Amino acid sequence: MSFFLETLVGGLLAGVMYSLVAIGFVLIYKASGVFNFAQGSMVLFAALTFVTLREAHWSFPAALAVTLAIMVAGAIAIERFVLRSLVNQSDLTLFMATLGLSFVIEGLGQLLMGASVHELDLGIDDVPIQIGFIQVSQFDLVAAATAGALVLILSIFFNFTRTGVSLRAIADDPLAAQSIGIQLPALWRIVWGVAGGVALVAGLLWGARQGVQFSLTLVVLKALPVLIIGGFTSIGGAIVGGLLIGASDSLAEIYVGNLLGGSVSTWFAYVVALVFLLVRPAGLFGERPIERV
Repeated sequence: MSFFLETLVGGLLAGVMYSLVAIGFVLIYKASGVFNFAQGSMVLFAALTFVTLREAHWSFPAALAVTLAIMVAGAIAIERFVLRSLVNQSDLTLFMATLGLSFVIEGLGQLLMGASVHELDLGIDDVPIQIGFIQVSQFDLVAAATAGALVLILSIFFNFTRTGVSLRAIADDPLAAQSIGIQLPALWRIVWGVAGGVALVAGLLWGARQGVQFSLTLVVLKALPVLIIGGFTSIGGAIVGGLLIGASDSLAEIYVGNLLGGSVSTWFAYVVALVFLLVRPAGLFGERPIERV
């Protein structure tokens, strides 16, 4: 029983790492209706910028502040030169734009900072901590606390601030929102800037876990099942989806993998997501579209 609980708790905490990436998707989709495939590249670019500055002997606060400023400036540039000209275009057009944007960001990172693997030390030891009769990772506990704080802050922002309500109105109907005086470009810059900040947090934690390398962009693939389960419009759903994927992955790897004679962690999450698509396409907390005819 203790082994089962350790596996379960470890999977739940590891799933929070996927949730951090999924939150970036939810932010932009919730505010603009755009599925931002470039979120993984933003995670990579933020981590790569931070670790490059640290290797140049910048202090931690200075490197963090400059990286955040670069991500916000990049968000403003994306809104000005990519999104502004694509307002009211089809969902497929917007998706293809962010897909192309992901390759541009990744190529820019490689051009400016190289393709070498960097070690990132945040001062968080990945050592087991005894809690009761089970052991959990200190690093995973910090990641879970960080994700919880982000969810609380972003939930307050979207539900109780004027800017957050305006962003939700834009997502529902951009033309109607603009007709009542809501400034679409300014608010899109805000939400992309916030998504850049979330990408920075996710990039630091993922970079510390597995090194800052270009394979970080692939974490978007594991975040997709999280979004499908939790719902594309729910920040809390991203956390719940991450917990479910993390727990099911860990338990399946131990118990199902032994039965099948091989690793199942690379594909089991997509099986779970497929089941949710068949049973509840909008996800656990997603908003079902309402069509009037």
